[in-house]
Amino acid sequence: MDTVIMDDLDRGLVHALQIDGRAPMRTLGQVLGVSENTVARRYRRLRDAGLLRVTGAVSGGEAGYTTWTLRLRTTPDAGAAVADALADRTDVSWVHLLSGGTEISCTVHAPDTAGRDDLLLRKLPRANRVTAVSAHELLHTFALPDGWCGLHCLSPEQVERLRPPPPEGTGLAPEPGDRALLDALARDGRAGYTALAAATGWSDSTVRRRMEVLRRHGTLTYHLDVSPARLGFRSETRLWLAVAPANLAEAGEALAGHPETSFAVATTGTTNLTAMVNCRDGGDLYRYLTERVAGLPGVRTLESAPVIRTVKRAGTPLRRPAARP
Repeated sequence: MDTVIMDDLDRGLVHALQIDGRAPMRTLGQVLGVSENTVARRYRRLRDAGLLRVTGAVSGGEAGYTTWTLRLRTTPDAGAAVADALADRTDVSWVHLLSGGTEISCTVHAPDTAGRDDLLLRKLPRANRVTAVSAHELLHTFALPDGWCGLHCLSPEQVERLRPPPPEGTGLAPEPGDRALLDALARDGRAGYTALAAATGWSDSTVRRRMEVLRRHGTLTYHLDVSPARLGFRSETRLWLAVAPANLAEAGEALAGHPETSFAVATTGTTNLTAMVNCRDGGDLYRYLTERVAGLPGVRTLESAPVIRTVKRAGTPLRRPAARP
């Protein structure tokens, strides 16, 4: 997979969309100092190259969901199929095929205990090609992918011009009628109101009002779905750390401050700090683990597994690249 060559404008656009994936092209152009047409053309080029897309998703915490991170092991012939099946579920995101293709990590957002128990206690244990499952409830978030500072390049003033207002009030759980809207936004978070109206059967104005309500309550969030490998970070690695409880908060905050870290959470389980890090190559990863992670306070054990294939991020499942002739 080739790395996309990006100039300063491209990098600025990527950072801008990370801040507000739904920002109008006119606003993006004003902040970046170019015309609306120029920024729209750059966005289409990056999107069509498979570098990025914007997706809409439900914020589990604001909607009252519980979030779990899962680690599965499968038989050698089943890893890809199990990962694809998990990615097809609307309550599962961030599906990664790891190591030699026999290990999977993913995130489950459970709106209720029935949905959680159906997956964790019945479906996965009965899958004869799944050999082991460990589930860790997310207790505290230190870093999320949409805040990955490896993408940052805009000035503080530009960031403030783009930053959306904070959510108002308490979280609002989606209603059953929102499903078509959320499904459409999971495919394209920048879809126009006319396209969303066609997908939902609502009017343009109804779509706009409902999106504004869900976003105002923090329920609907927009994510910049980027490919670290296409940006030159070819070593994407999942980490599981066991940290002394007295040092967990300090270690988590320190890990989240590393530019390599795109995801870091405290969880239940024998490993209580889970992370995703992005490095340029294996040598860079080695230096990072031995010089930076090794210095975190209270770390007792560390496990790492390279990402072989990302099956799904925050939006709909990713298409596999076409085979070369």
